[in-house]
Amino acid sequence: MRTRPVLLVIAHGSRDPRHAATVDALVRRVRSLRPGLRVETGFLDFTLPSVHGVLESLAAEGVRDVVALPLLLTRAFHAKADIPAVLRDAPPRLRIRQAEVLGPSPLLLSALERRLYEAGLTPADKSSTGVVLASAGSTDPEAIAVIADIAREWWHTGWCAVRPAFASASLPTTEEAVRELRAQGCATVAVAPYVLAPGFLPDRIARGAAGADVLAEVLGPAPEVARLLLERYDGARAPRLTAVGA
Repeated sequence: MRTRPVLLVIAHGSRDPRHAATVDALVRRVRSLRPGLRVETGFLDFTLPSVHGVLESLAAEGVRDVVALPLLLTRAFHAKADIPAVLRDAPPRLRIRQAEVLGPSPLLLSALERRLYEAGLTPADKSSTGVVLASAGSTDPEAIAVIADIAREWWHTGWCAVRPAFASASLPTTEEAVRELRAQGCATVAVAPYVLAPGFLPDRIARGAAGADVLAEVLGPAPEVARLLLERYDGARAPRLTAVGA
């Protein structure tokens, strides 16, 4: 039987210990969904083990195939530059396929709604509730455009309004988006952090949500996020079809 590639989850890393603890909880959920799949975690910064260190260890064990999965919600700088650079520096014996980033995906919208309902909302509240989709922010125009598209798509599922907001690099801020929804007349204003783990920027989102009625938790180890990791892993493993005439 052919050995399945190791799934290497590549997380950003943070000086905040809550970040690594949340990533670990998500990885444990992934393992529980697919027993027998080897799942490892490497961090780009601040936290050990490093991505390079994990790749070196896998190569030393004799592992040949790895699917590297960026634990990122948009294709910004880390996905386009940092992670490919680290993977290019991997031991040459490893065959590495880089999976797509997690977003956008309907599973993430389901996870966002799960967190809002866990924070006290109900499906009956949707039509009277304005939601701030609060992301970390980026200087990458593609990533910003994706967040705006997600907000529009989510609004069409029945919310009073959905406004994108950013903790850094872009506007509006979470606080500004909360005020916009108040001015629009939404009876309830909720903030849904579109981030995977706690840390400096998620804390900034929380401070900006002070004027909101509801603040959801980060996505973290939501079941939908764990399923999405496996979906991206399977997509990276799938044979790539060559177009006729290529």
